[in-house]
Amino acid sequence: MPAGVSGELLRTGAGILLFVATFVGMELVAALTHRYVMHGPLWCWHRSHHEPRRGAFERNDLFAVLFAAPSVALVYAALHGHPSLLPVALGTVAYGAVYVVFHDGLVHRRLPMPKPAGRYLRRIVQAHHLHHAVHTRDGAVSFGFLRAPEPRELRRELRRRAARPAGR
Repeated sequence: MPAGVSGELLRTGAGILLFVATFVGMELVAALTHRYVMHGPLWCWHRSHHEPRRGAFERNDLFAVLFAAPSVALVYAALHGHPSLLPVALGTVAYGAVYVVFHDGLVHRRLPMPKPAGRYLRRIVQAHHLHHAVHTRDGAVSFGFLRAPEPRELRRELRRRAARPAGR
């Protein structure tokens, strides 16, 4: 890769916009994957995350390895002949890093972190805890992570779903 090509791209408005768009887009990808894959055909892995953890790891942690692979591939490609991919690569890596800090650190306390301060962080934690109020594949709410829905609305939706007859 020619010296400075990837750094130059990141300093341009297009590179920065692509990085931000990738980071924001990853929240949509994560929410859809969580809802339709993790609470769908791969519930067999994700179920462990909705049950009390036994030990330092859970089967759900395999998703971190699976989801890291595209980021690693993008970084590799960006550094080996495709520098225009660097903003996308860094956007996916940044989202993954923020996700780990928020999800494993702030919410599940698997990393040494201070208690969340501030309304936004507390809402993220509340939304995720409300997601975990359901211990089955179906009926959960709040599948994204960095979007912090109003907890009152999530509780209302949980009650509505619980009142629905089975199979609907």
